[in-house]
Amino acid sequence: MNTSRADTIWRLMTPDDLAHVTALAGSVHPDYPEDTDIFAERLRLAPTGCLSLMLDGMLAGYLISHPWRGLRSPPLNTLLGALPAPADRWYIHDVAIAPAGRGRGYAQMAIARAEEAARAAGLNTLTLTSTRHALQFWARQGFVPDVISAEEQAILASYDPQACLLSRRIG
Repeated sequence: MNTSRADTIWRLMTPDDLAHVTALAGSVHPDYPEDTDIFAERLRLAPTGCLSLMLDGMLAGYLISHPWRGLRSPPLNTLLGALPAPADRWYIHDVAIAPAGRGRGYAQMAIARAEEAARAAGLNTLTLTSTRHALQFWARQGFVPDVISAEEQAILASYDPQACLLSRRIG
């Protein structure tokens, strides 16, 4: 279940990682703050979709993802309560890599792990909310904008004016 290189390993996230995840999220995404409770709930609801990147023995990244339904983003910093059932897609809530780990393919490894989780759940679409800062990255990964409702546009605007709901089919 581990995806590793000599100096790194993606492993299942544990509750002990949450303080580090929250700190990394705050430093990587200062304009999009989320409480530790958000990450803890996602870990509880979808443990196979929550991974920690260990680089030289330190948490250097994370993936938060889970089953989802439809083309409506979870509002920023909001508890879900439960996952929708049945799900029709796998939602990437967040991928963050510390500056020391960037440019080494770790984000692409995380996306591959999200694909594995989606396939295991019988889902063939990855969906995410991209902020203005990450649109080019996600486009390079093959994600394209979805047609969205006015309700979804209001949710996206709470992230930032250029936020976009993106999806990509997986094989």
